Amino acid sequence: MARVLVTGGCGFIGSNFIRYLLAADATVEIVNFDALTYAGNLANLADLQDHPRYRFIRGDVADRDDVRMAMQQGITDIIHFAAESHVDRSIHDSGPFVRTNVIGTQVLLDAAREFGVNKYVQISTDEVYGSLGETGYFTETTPLHPNSPYSASKAAADLLVQAYHHTFGLPTVITRCSNNYGPYQFPEKLIPLFITNLLQDQPVPVYGDGWHVRDWIHVLDHCRGVEAAWRYGRPGEVYNFGGRCEMPNIVLTKLLLKLLGKPESLIRYVADRPGHDRRYAIDCSKAEQTLGWRPQVPFETGLAETIAWYQTHMAWVASIKNKDYVNYYQKQYGQL
Repeated sequence: MARVLVTGGCGFIGSNFIRYLLAADATVEIVNFDALTYAGNLANLADLQDHPRYRFIRGDVADRDDVRMAMQQGITDIIHFAAESHVDRSIHDSGPFVRTNVIGTQVLLDAAREFGVNKYVQISTDEVYGSLGETGYFTETTPLHPNSPYSASKAAADLLVQAYHHTFGLPTVITRCSNNYGPYQFPEKLIPLFITNLLQDQPVPVYGDGWHVRDWIHVLDHCRGVEAAWRYGRPGEVYNFGGRCEMPNIVLTKLLLKLLGKPESLIRYVADRPGHDRRYAIDCSKAEQTLGWRPQVPFETGLAETIAWYQTHMAWVASIKNKDYVNYYQKQYGQL
């Protein structure tokens, strides 16, 4: 029986992965290790707190004592989601990104060596590749060219993972994914931010000209990919996951307005983010061919279900949009 340490399991993707894996495999046990920073929310997994194959431990991935304590629970594998992940926040202060994403990864890698795990999976991002022009796609061999403090910290972590595999023979796998969307996503990212604003008839901030292009994947498709990489990925390899769904931000914004029955007068163009990457697009053919994975959730279906989830979880939204959230929002976007 596998006992998996899932770091950052109270965050958006981590909580969805825990929920997915417990349902998909009746033999797996999960230890959720999370520091409960602003984006970590115990409410995301409140219904699982008494699950016989689930345990929560509060701890910091950059704290060696915390990590060793968690590893002493009989951990067989590590799947490392925990990260500071918002580009805008990394521009304001890159310190927490270096500490959590780089030092935290090093601490976990050392623990993985000490306790002899079967597999270490590093959850990374397509942003480590930098920005694409109007054509082409990121592949696993695309050179790393991060353009933000956030993506630089993730690229540094990826290089550490590869070095530990090469130097120590640690059985590591790296996954890199395009933009996720779905339930339980903290409303600082585009889709949940815009949905929750529009549900309250508030304006939505669009950076620059709005024609920055992103590839969107439903979080459950990403979770299936992570599971496949954990089970079947070859040590030392990188696997890209994408939704094959490129869309300019302004097109997505207008689609959300249409689906929610809101006027385009709620769009507010704001000053562009410094160093804003123009386009991301993932070639996920390696994962399709070698892991037997492919995206299953059509974007139109997933987006409608995501809107419905936020509409029926407004108490969850209200608990997050607290004073600290409002202060950050006003600092980032001003009075819209």
